Amino acid sequence: MKFQIYTAQSAAEAVALAGLGVDHVGLTPTTIGLPGQVSEAVASEAVEALRGRARSVALSVETSLDEIVRMALVVQPDILHLCGEVGAVDADAVRALRRRLPGEMEIMQAIAVGADRDVAMAREYAAVADFLILDSYTTDVAGVGAAGITHDWSRSARIVADVDVPVVLAGGLSAENVAAAIEAVGPWAVDSLTHTNRPLGRGRFEKDLDAVAAFVEAGRAFS
Repeated sequence: MKFQIYTAQSAAEAVALAGLGVDHVGLTPTTIGLPGQVSEAVASEAVEALRGRARSVALSVETSLDEIVRMALVVQPDILHLCGEVGAVDADAVRALRRRLPGEMEIMQAIAVGADRDVAMAREYAAVADFLILDSYTTDVAGVGAAGITHDWSRSARIVADVDVPVVLAGGLSAENVAAAIEAVGPWAVDSLTHTNRPLGRGRFEKDLDAVAAFVEAGRAFS
């Protein structure tokens, strides 16, 4: 089982997550008000610090391919995580995007589980992306993800069975439910953001390293 944790807010925090056995460290390089967002400069520093320790993942909720490419070339993550509004960047656009990215940069496409055509969209994106991330959706946050709630795992299990690319399961996962999620869905990896945070007030947070360690331990114990 692989583990992905969002969202590191400094190079030091990213390295600390890698030291706990996190395989993919997520970064949020934007200025639009997403949870845990950082500047592109900070994200780039974290990417460099993670080299040889863990893989870096940088998300984008943008719909402009030019803007997505610009950020990706500045930050240079190992994996570009596309999680804009449902269908805003369709599979054909992802195919076009791939041609504009460095050859070694992989693409992770978010699927809003429970949205219209979620299973069909997963099949379409699986043909052009290196990974799928199955996430919960809320109108409270831009794009797909960061909802802090679980979704219908039976639909996620159906997607895992239907596609041939690695699938990351996200959406409200914590040390308390990650084993049940793995059993129900059978993903390649599991992801946590909200439930591995330590709130700092006024919407700010830092990663709770004890909660991250417990999440990894619980996932490994089951898998």
